[in-house]
Amino acid sequence: MLKNFLFSLIAAILLFSCASVNKEEADLLVFNAEVYTVDAEFKIAEAFAVKDGKFLETGTAEALEEKYNFKNKLDAGGKTILPGFIDAHAHFYRMGLAQQTVDLTGTKSFGEVVARIVEFQEERNVDFITGRGWDQNDWPVKEFPSKDTLDILFPNTPVAITRVDGHALLANQVALDMAGITVNTSAEGGAIEIKNGKLTGILIDNPMDLVGKAMGEPSREEQIDALLEAQKISFSYGLTTVVDAGIDKHTVELIDSLQQKEQLKVRIYAMLSNTPENLDHYLDKDPVKTERLNVRSVKFYGDGALGSRGAALKEPYSDHPNHYGALLSPVAEFRKTAERVAASKFQLNTHAIGDSANVVVLKTYADLLKDNEDRRWRVEHAQIISPADFKYFNKNVIPSVQPTHATSDMYWAEDRLGADRIKGAYAFKSLLDQAGIIALGTDFPVEDVNPFYTFYSAVARKDLENYPDGGYMPEEALSREETLKGMTLWAAYSNFEDEEKGSIVPGKFADFIILDRNIMKVNEDEIPNIKVTETWVNGEKVFSRE
Repeated sequence: MLKNFLFSLIAAILLFSCASVNKEEADLLVFNAEVYTVDAEFKIAEAFAVKDGKFLETGTAEALEEKYNFKNKLDAGGKTILPGFIDAHAHFYRMGLAQQTVDLTGTKSFGEVVARIVEFQEERNVDFITGRGWDQNDWPVKEFPSKDTLDILFPNTPVAITRVDGHALLANQVALDMAGITVNTSAEGGAIEIKNGKLTGILIDNPMDLVGKAMGEPSREEQIDALLEAQKISFSYGLTTVVDAGIDKHTVELIDSLQQKEQLKVRIYAMLSNTPENLDHYLDKDPVKTERLNVRSVKFYGDGALGSRGAALKEPYSDHPNHYGALLSPVAEFRKTAERVAASKFQLNTHAIGDSANVVVLKTYADLLKDNEDRRWRVEHAQIISPADFKYFNKNVIPSVQPTHATSDMYWAEDRLGADRIKGAYAFKSLLDQAGIIALGTDFPVEDVNPFYTFYSAVARKDLENYPDGGYMPEEALSREETLKGMTLWAAYSNFEDEEKGSIVPGKFADFIILDRNIMKVNEDEIPNIKVTETWVNGEKVFSRE
């Protein structure tokens, strides 16, 4: 009996030892979680394995531990895990720079704007005061301000403050003088506001560049600080990939150098600003692609913004007779650029707000892409579409929208457009139904960086005060599943990155986030208050709220 017992014990030990030896090595087991994989079946798993910075397998902890030896294990405590958020349209570098300027978001009057500028200058004492975020539509007097007060308070210090949408700017006289702007300055592709024969200080779209050039470039140290600060903010909200919509060669190279040094771990999909330098340098080459950087698209500005009445409309603004907005470049110039991009390996992503701008973009895309099945050109914002023009969208002409624009603009958008034209605005569900895909972003710092506001605006169509009851144009709301796909897998598809990110499936980068609540199940009004507890990129924890 003892002999048989010893034989059985030895056999069991040998069997266990062999099983352990035959197990594959893995880096991390994440278990006790509700994992939304966002795979083809939208499966929910309890655990997953990570190796060499990529997802190895999903399933149950028990099954995975039978197959793998893990160096580390993470008990998620039953929390919700999603693929890392991908912001399909933002201004990453610009948001970082904005941390070094006066923040004017949320101001309720021009008086409050001025007070913030004064306080900022008392603290910083900078040579050129800049800031961003004011919106006259949020003020009691919903008209553009003038420079008079800034001229009195800052007679020797240039001041240039940008509207929240980035398409209008208020400059004082010192800044205008530095930029060489007078009542006779050309305003092609925008406007220089003049009243009673004098400059008001308001510049819209293209003329803003004159002030930008006068300001000069930030130092290299300031640029690096801006990128690292933007990364810190992004990770705290679960953004693991950000599409930077409009940057130049120098910024791309700085991002790449910081990523190579592993100082910048966030993934960046770069849209190159449409400048001769950028196009000449990149378009005749292959796209630049590393694990963290993808440079394969060109950003073209079709028109301005609705809030500053710069969006190009087919018919006049309902609240501004005989005013149509404007295209920022002649149609022939847009066509020439589009043809050049079509002849390259790069993607074209065009900012189009008004229905006139959208139809120019859509018809050009349709013509140039008719023999190209997988170019994935994007319409950024796709904000106001005539009913007859929805037909142009598909998986090769992708709507890239920002849901919070709808809930920011809803108070006054119909005043601009009228009751009929508003029906084709912020039409996310209609765009999805037509295209079969929709990419979602924030447009930060135009809107708040918080992706949970994006999610909430998409599904509830309400502001943070739960207004209006029933949602704004609720027929255009997206489901939670559609919204999650728009912020992960579909955003990745719009970047040609769906084979490497956007879902928790074997072989993709191990980019994932842990939430304090289940975004797919909580009451709708709780969505904006959800927090990211941990953010992981490449199987490495890059943010922890604790």
